[in-house]
Amino acid sequence: MKLIYSSLLIPIVTLSYLQAEASLVPPNAKAGECYAKVVIPAKYKSIEERVLVQEASEKISIIPAKYEWVSKKIEVTPKSKKLIAIPAKYKKVVEKIEVKAPQRIWRIRLKKSSAPVSKELLVAAKIKGVDIINTRPGTCYREYYTPEKYKTVTKEIVVEEEREKKEIIPAKYETVEETVEVIPASKKTITIPAVYEIKEEKILVEKAKTVWKKGVNPATKLSGATGEIMCLVKVPAKYKVVKKRVVKTPATIKVVEVPAKTKTVKIKKLISPASAKSVTIPAKKEHIQQKILEEPARFTWIKVGDKVNKAWHYTGHQVCLTETPAQHRKVTRIIKESDPVIKEIPIEPTYATVKVKKMVEEAQEVKTPIAAVYKTVEKQEKISDSYQSWERILCQTNMNKEVILKIQKALQAKKYNPGKPDGVLGRGTRVAIDKFQRDHSLATGGITYETLKALNIQL
Repeated sequence: MKLIYSSLLIPIVTLSYLQAEASLVPPNAKAGECYAKVVIPAKYKSIEERVLVQEASEKISIIPAKYEWVSKKIEVTPKSKKLIAIPAKYKKVVEKIEVKAPQRIWRIRLKKSSAPVSKELLVAAKIKGVDIINTRPGTCYREYYTPEKYKTVTKEIVVEEEREKKEIIPAKYETVEETVEVIPASKKTITIPAVYEIKEEKILVEKAKTVWKKGVNPATKLSGATGEIMCLVKVPAKYKVVKKRVVKTPATIKVVEVPAKTKTVKIKKLISPASAKSVTIPAKKEHIQQKILEEPARFTWIKVGDKVNKAWHYTGHQVCLTETPAQHRKVTRIIKESDPVIKEIPIEPTYATVKVKKMVEEAQEVKTPIAAVYKTVEKQEKISDSYQSWERILCQTNMNKEVILKIQKALQAKKYNPGKPDGVLGRGTRVAIDKFQRDHSLATGGITYETLKALNIQL
């Protein structure tokens, strides 16, 4: 029972506070008008506060030491000479050698592989009136023949003459090494950078406040009571965590000894000079076989197609004049144009210049201050508390389906979803109206004329 009385005590205290703040009835009310006790939200203003996010520090940099170079000239290779062998010049000559002469051969058919006819048959054909000399190739006759005979002759041809080739025997050297100091011993300064760590700091951006919110009375309503319950709710303060970069270990300098550097230079010494020798390359020969006619074929012809006397007897052999073109072979010969020679080119000695480093100014340390870094944080500061006030609203006496439909369409135009526009004040419409009022810092708790004005609705 103690718990129940404690929960009932809150709305009683709240009601007493509201009675002290506003009258029980709206002031200057007119007949036909409806009023509701609504909550006017608290007002805030944004203020900016400058917060340190990184402490001031310093940056250490090193100006390197300055050096000057001293040059030293060393002979690397002595004076000598170079021998260049200029080979003999040759040219290629292509010769066309006839290996078989062109021939007109009388054969038993027009095919080249057919057997040739004899000379006697040709003489007989000439006696019979056949023009053997002026007969066109491709003309066929009836024939008796003796085949021609050939002999094969081998001919030797020089395709590459004897020549000389010069070979170069290179000079011989020995290598001598010499050690030279190129960079003296020195000191190197190394900068060890500062070490930072990130720390978090909690900053107040909005103080704790109290706001009025509607409540529900669990007890039975008393006769004549309005039924409205307003609860004063405490809203906790708001904080923002800001990260700061803090120096953990400052920057330092470390000096390191750098040893001297040396360089080994190799020098060539001549032992024996270059020389040349001659090499004889023998001539190249090639054998070519040629066919030579020893005995021509003997022919006796009767031209095919001519009118034949019935008294003549055909032997059954058909002979045609064929023409075999000459056969050639290309032979490439190499002919010397000039003899090989040796050309001497003098070689001057070569030198190497070694640079030696000499310090003229030591390294220096430079400290550069780094300014602190700040960040501007925006905070909300309350300038007036929320309170209750009687405001003119729409009610049953001055609200109809047409007015609710206008409200639903106006909410849709401003991207607030009241549900399907049907002229009924349902839950979706009430939620959309409440969200619109809170987003525009308007009084909540009813459809006030201030809300209608913000929605551009005229009655």
